[in-house]
Amino acid sequence: MKKNKISKNWINKQRRDIYVRQSKVDGYRSRAAYKLIEIDQKFKIIKNGISLIDLGAAPGSWSQYASKSIKNGKILSIDLKKIDPIDKVEFVEGDFTKNNTQQNIKNYFKSKVDVVLSDMAENTTGIKNVDSTSTGELCKEAMFFAKDVLSKNGIFVSKIFMGSSFNEIILNSKSIFKETKVFKPNSSRKDSKESFIICKFLR
Repeated sequence: MKKNKISKNWINKQRRDIYVRQSKVDGYRSRAAYKLIEIDQKFKIIKNGISLIDLGAAPGSWSQYASKSIKNGKILSIDLKKIDPIDKVEFVEGDFTKNNTQQNIKNYFKSKVDVVLSDMAENTTGIKNVDSTSTGELCKEAMFFAKDVLSKNGIFVSKIFMGSSFNEIILNSKSIFKETKVFKPNSSRKDSKESFIICKFLR
């Protein structure tokens, strides 16, 4: 009974959500597209001709948005779940945290990349500190990978949850990048602990 009530509450919230409704109008696969749109409008990260990696891409709305601006570059999306094809986007199905998946990504580009995006998050438990820590580990993994594959002027963007691992992640980012900003888009749900870090220029 409780599960049914939660499901109904989620459905009702989705119906009221302006970003869910707008995503259907604009043809995006999820409301998450608007988070990246806001980030890009503020920090100018996506430009024509760049090479971009999208970690935790499913269902693909970030790659959809990126593909509209990147006409002559390269986009590679990675996720555990298979996603429907997106024009001008290559896809790798696999666990990003595994060495062979990371090597496959490097083999595809064969050179440094311009942007690494990560919207990865562990399945939530409802226990905020646990969720923050587990998603924080994914953020750190993505950050260290970005350090390895980004060009000197590259940009790293990642989901981050406010919680016990937040300060450590910010310190790590400042030791790797010259510039680190924290940003919560208007399209993030008000009750969510989610924010995004935008890191630029490798040290």
